[in-house]
Amino acid sequence: MKRRTFIAASLSATLLPLPALAVEFVDYTPGLIDAALAEGRTVFVDYGAVWCTTCKRQERVINALRAADPSYDAAMMFVKVDWDTYKSADVTVARNIPRRSTLLVLRGENELGRIVAGTSESQIKELMDKGL
Repeated sequence: MKRRTFIAASLSATLLPLPALAVEFVDYTPGLIDAALAEGRTVFVDYGAVWCTTCKRQERVINALRAADPSYDAAMMFVKVDWDTYKSADVTVARNIPRRSTLLVLRGENELGRIVAGTSESQIKELMDKGL
């Protein structure tokens, strides 16, 4: 085997498992969050847009934290609200969401915490810990 081929094969073999670490969000549909809250679930809501670089950074941090600690997925439902579709909808307006890249944790009728445009791992972890 040629050296370049071996190196390329070795790199791709070590990088292949990384996409498996990505954890999915549930895409928002009207009534989804209210139904989950009515069932007594804690809901982590991510208001984002596919073109938003801050949102992408937040998503990478959230996915890394979820992959490292499965208790987040056991404790919360993770919902992604598409900003371009729902920025003027009740799910956004009623909660006074100022912009995309807003994250919140909800339980019952209470908002346990929120971050607007924050991307630090410690800040996002602190928010996610509120849902445990």
